[in-house]
Amino acid sequence: MLAQNAALTHILRRAPELGLPHWYLGAGCIAQTAWNVRCGFAAAGAIRDYDLVYYDAADLSAEAEAQHARRAAALCRDLDVRIDVKNEARVHLWYESRFGYAIAPYRSVEEAIDCWPTTATAIAIRDLNPTPAWYAPFGVDDLLAMVVRPNRRQITEAIYLAKVRRWTAAWPTLTVIPW
Repeated sequence: MLAQNAALTHILRRAPELGLPHWYLGAGCIAQTAWNVRCGFAAAGAIRDYDLVYYDAADLSAEAEAQHARRAAALCRDLDVRIDVKNEARVHLWYESRFGYAIAPYRSVEEAIDCWPTTATAIAIRDLNPTPAWYAPFGVDDLLAMVVRPNRRQITEAIYLAKVRRWTAAWPTLTVIPW
């Protein structure tokens, strides 16, 4: 299913050129590609951005993260997509100002993915071929079944409901598990 999204496959092929430590492409772009294919929509339809995450505890500066974001945008400018680059090692520095509560620093990129808002979107991938390299702490059953289930480890009900509203507008056949 993921190979049907040309932007996603191009990003995965090009991302190693960025030299990001401990990186993955993940979250909504993975789940939403699968949902699009299962619904018979264009594989890249309704995808806001492509989350390229990495982990670099040695450089927590916003400047380094912004530089990586600029390089990723330049590398993929022909794809006409938005790439959201985040150093998961520095999320705790800005999380409270954005979401209203503090979080502890993540110890790895996988620990960050463990906290992503839903079981279906807590998935990340590095390669599709020849052998997929991916991380999915909750497995892929909810993703493939089009089930949206909250991962209460870190998010609030309000964050979850906002995502549910946006997603059910684009993919009305999603099964939503209440908070």
